[in-house]
This record gives sequence, structure tokens and C-alpha cells, in this order.
Amino acid sequence: MPHLNPGDSAPDFALLDQQGNNVKLSDFKGRKLLLYFYPKANTPGCTEQACQIRDAREELADLGLVVVGISPDGTGPQRKFDDKYGLNFPLLSDQDHAIAEAYGVWGEKTMRGKKYLGVIRSSFLIDENGNIIQPWYKISPKDTVPRAVQALTA
Repeated sequence: MPHLNPGDSAPDFALLDQQGNNVKLSDFKGRKLLLYFYPKANTPGCTEQACQIRDAREELADLGLVVVGISPDGTGPQRKFDDKYGLNFPLLSDQDHAIAEAYGVWGEKTMRGKKYLGVIRSSFLIDENGNIIQPWYKISPKDTVPRAVQALTA
């Protein structure tokens, strides 16, 4: 699984969000982007992470940062997740996990002694030109916002 490093070009994407809109990396040119990958909508860790991002919306906006989440869920589960928690930021559907693979976040995981392939929770801070400022692989749900804020205010 290849990892991205600071200064690398962020892999391009064009995916449907929870409303059925096509969202591309190029839509964010000229703005900083926090792109985060999460395993599954409506699970405890993913809910904690998404709600933390929702609650930090003003602070992130003050830092000039927009947020997009990506998971292998379809647009329907993404929409239900958004509606249930009032997230109000794009949640993209990567059902074939091609974008997760491009970012190096699709890999082997273990749960209850069983190995399977899935999204390894990770976040990427991307600059206005589409380059990686900072990647965080295997990030804890509670660390997504603090790490992004720290990187932008350091």
C-alpha cells in the first residue's frame, strides 16, 4: 500500500456525494481541503469523527479549510448518516474503493480475529494547489480536527 507524503500531488477523484452531486478534487482548487477516509457510516468511531468535524465547522472555516469525507458506503447510507447527524459537508461514495487505494488507505484489517480488506481511517490536509500538506494514516477519530488545526496554526 503506497503512502503519500508532504508535497505529493493528491490523487484526483470524482465521486458522488450523499445528494447525488459529482464532487471532484478540482472543485476545491484555491482552498485548503481536509479529506478524510472513514470505514462505515453510522458506526461509533465514524460518527464520533464526523460529529467532531461538524462541531468544528466554524473553527475550520476560519482557517480557510473545507472538509470532505469518503467511505465505501453508497450514497443512500451517506445521505442517512448526514440527515441523522446534520453533518452538512460532502460525504463521498467510493464503493469500488479505487480512491481509497489511490490514497493508500485500503488495506488489511483485523476484527475479532478475522482479517478482511477495508478503509484504514486516515486524513489528508491538501493545499490550494492540490498538493498534500500532511497525511495522517491510521488516525484516531478524535484526532482528525486537532491535527488539522495544529498543522494550519503551527
